[in-house]
Amino acid sequence: MQQGRTTISKFLIEQLRGSEDQSDLAALLIDVTAAVKAIASMTAKGALGGFLGSLGTENVQGETQKKLDVLSNDAMIQACEWGGLVAGMASEEMDDPYMLAKEFERGPYLLVFDPLDGSSNIDVNVSVGTIFSVLRHGKIGDPTVADYLRPGVEQVAAGYAIYGPSTMMVLTVGKGTHGFTLDREIGNFILTHPDLQIPADTAEYAINSSNERFWEPPVQRYVAECKAGKTGDRGRDFNTRWIASMVADVHRILMRGGIFMYPKDAKDPSKPGRLRLMYEANPIAFIIEQAGGAASTGRGRILTVQPTSLHQRVPVMLGSRNEIERLERYHREYDSGEDKPFASPLFKDRSLYSDDLRA
Repeated sequence: MQQGRTTISKFLIEQLRGSEDQSDLAALLIDVTAAVKAIASMTAKGALGGFLGSLGTENVQGETQKKLDVLSNDAMIQACEWGGLVAGMASEEMDDPYMLAKEFERGPYLLVFDPLDGSSNIDVNVSVGTIFSVLRHGKIGDPTVADYLRPGVEQVAAGYAIYGPSTMMVLTVGKGTHGFTLDREIGNFILTHPDLQIPADTAEYAINSSNERFWEPPVQRYVAECKAGKTGDRGRDFNTRWIASMVADVHRILMRGGIFMYPKDAKDPSKPGRLRLMYEANPIAFIIEQAGGAASTGRGRILTVQPTSLHQRVPVMLGSRNEIERLERYHREYDSGEDKPFASPLFKDRSLYSDDLRA
């Protein structure tokens, strides 16, 4: 393949040649790219198109829906429901899976997606994205919720689009991770970043440090060591990055390395994690692993987690393999009691009323 000249359709035909249902999967992914183009157009117009602002409603997650959340959700459904390629779809913006109209043929795949990841940033013109996952549906008729609840290792394709200075799509069908850039003049995605690889080592991490007081000790330990830099146990300096858009943070890691963490915390004990397994963690983990990285909950591989509900949340740590392995080791040591109890500098035994301040 000649870099910069291979369209996404040609790429998919070559990648999937000889595989089961190759033409159907390629066709479905082309339908997804059509939705991505529509969403890219809406995000680019922003206030000029009247697309910004809130609807005043909440999705199943209890999150306020933006106009573009719903419009993006509709764009994905409309692009993919009619072609006889999917049996059903599920989305962050819908409580239950989407049932196809009776007149549409049922296809061999299930499509699960987050139509506009990071949408809280859209009103301030920060990069947002679309995440999607494709599962094979081996049954006749409409799928049930249980048909969607499959571990990430069963994905046949996954990808994301990022709407930034340029629109890019990053995609895997289990044969590496590859990046495509939308050429707006011809209206097609062109292969620009073939065979992306994440370095095994890094000196960059992304995490929302405002939640530090709620993290588990293994994560506090890891971040404290990074902050200590050359003067600490790691013996080298680290940089921190945080965009608050998962797609944007992950895209940076794919382009130049690093790790992303959204760990389990005690801020809301009812939620074991912040990111959704089915349409955020699983597709991104598939992409990261196919690029030579690792993706973990801290206590195990994300792609082997058995889903129990459509909107299930999990802790997410992914990126450069050696750093993720270190985080997993810290969790094992903490769980087994092998490490010494870690005390965050935020919780030292000094306060406004400590003895040395009372005088």
